[in-house]
Amino acid sequence: MNISDQAILLLTGIQAAGKSTVAQGVAERLTRSAHVRGDVFRRMVVGGREEMTGSPSQEALRQLRLRHELTAATADAYFDAGFTVVVQDVVLGEHLADMVRAVRNRPLLVVVLAPSVEAVAEREAGRGKVAYDDWAVHELDAVLRERTPPLGLWLDTSHQTPRETVDEILRRAWTEALVD
Repeated sequence: MNISDQAILLLTGIQAAGKSTVAQGVAERLTRSAHVRGDVFRRMVVGGREEMTGSPSQEALRQLRLRHELTAATADAYFDAGFTVVVQDVVLGEHLADMVRAVRNRPLLVVVLAPSVEAVAEREAGRGKVAYDDWAVHELDAVLRERTPPLGLWLDTSHQTPRETVDEILRRAWTEALVD
């Protein structure tokens, strides 16, 4: 399998890991592609939105599952229309296996961006938006490393530029990130 083959690529990691930039970069390098940003479904909830925290409410978890279901359905719709789909969202812990099951089309490639806590903190300090209001970087990183199943290709991108990460994904994902 190579990058000219159609697939759904799920790119995940904690906030400020570089998902948005890298997903856009991958999508731009593919011939026929769509970039699905899962967070857009979170932002669609205007009244009654409950944010994820270290101790989420049942409603926050329900909204997260809905967001992942909508993301998977959107990815499948673009795939059915002939696109290679680059999905980008924070999908951690048991939710990663749930998302893999929710995406019905295959091949499905999972790439986890896993830079160090220090690299994430540095990136967070340099960007215009703030992701870590209720969650500390190290808490979310612990969920990633301790509770997320080892599916797909995990990349330590601590010392990579976004372009280097895109290059590595394009070089390795179609052979090393495949999940059933």
